Amino acid sequence: MDFDLTDEQRMLKESVEQLITDRYDFEQRKKYMKEEAGYSRSQWAQYAEMGLLGLPFDERFGGVGGGPVETMIVMEAFGRGLVLEPYLATVVLGGGLVNLGGNDAQRAAILPKIADGSLLLAFAHSEAQSRNDLADVATAAKRDADGWILDGEKAFVAHGNCADKLVVSARISGDRNSREGIGLFLVDAQSHGVSRKNYETQDGLRAAQIKLSGVKVSSNDAIGDPGKALPLIERVADSALAAVAAEAVGAMAAAQEITMEYLRTRKQFGVAIGSFQVLQHRAVDILVHLEQARSMALFATMMMDHPDPAERSKAISAATVQIRRSGKFVGQQVVQLHGGIGMTLEYKIGHYFKRLTAMESLLGDTDHHLAALARAGGLIAASA
Repeated sequence: MDFDLTDEQRMLKESVEQLITDRYDFEQRKKYMKEEAGYSRSQWAQYAEMGLLGLPFDERFGGVGGGPVETMIVMEAFGRGLVLEPYLATVVLGGGLVNLGGNDAQRAAILPKIADGSLLLAFAHSEAQSRNDLADVATAAKRDADGWILDGEKAFVAHGNCADKLVVSARISGDRNSREGIGLFLVDAQSHGVSRKNYETQDGLRAAQIKLSGVKVSSNDAIGDPGKALPLIERVADSALAAVAAEAVGAMAAAQEITMEYLRTRKQFGVAIGSFQVLQHRAVDILVHLEQARSMALFATMMMDHPDPAERSKAISAATVQIRRSGKFVGQQVVQLHGGIGMTLEYKIGHYFKRLTAMESLLGDTDHHLAALARAGGLIAASA
């Protein structure tokens, strides 16, 4: 397997990293957080101009035709900058569901607008009772003469506060935990019956609790075959986890570099604290965990195109477990090595730890993915 980047991928990496370096330092990020939507609209327009918002989509729908590696490159750079913009929500999750599950008319109507930055999406799926189970959907979709009527409540919708359209999962038939009977629907966020309670998350991003009361959608707004949406949801959830793995690596790498610089410059007893052997040992442990995470993030990216969904999911769960273990270790260590300043909101290192911590519960917590991997027989099957 070739792990080298192509010339085009190297150019993408250099341009995105330069953009983050130039326009996303910690002070700029704090200003972006104070904007009404919780992120920078000008940055979003810049991403569109660079082609990042259409990166995974086909050229005939205004995209670039990139794949998982290109998404990994962008997300790792975004992790370094602790980017606030709704890239994961709009491009990877919402855009991914439309791109992989929608018909040509839906793709033609939605994807070019995502690519040019004029349309924001959010995936409204998680519910209060569902926890880690993607099949646990209580929101109901009932047929009517013109299409469907949706009723229910979604507990955590990442960037649901600013989304123009929602991709809503709802149960058409079956029990609450049944794998069959789940549909996906495109819903205008301003539709009658949609109410949003917006809030800021612990890592500085935005989310919303969304209530649907008698929301009417047309038959043309159903994505794919109504009632058979779960495999699509699982596929896109895997792609989101692979993207977040790359983002986590970027955040860990930046935190490690900041900490190494701090150890070189912070003096105690007249010498740099980086000269203390015990701190050098901890610095090495941080690097080892970072490189383990980097390897698994690359593995997850490469496995996204695997034809067997079971093998793909095993790889994603394995990568997720390692990424989160590494993220927890690195986050704790870099904060501790900074001492008291690491605990202040005014200094950036604690914000990397907060973002890494928030990632631990995204699309299933660490224990859930470890259990899923165990049920599947492990990443490498035991020999007889």
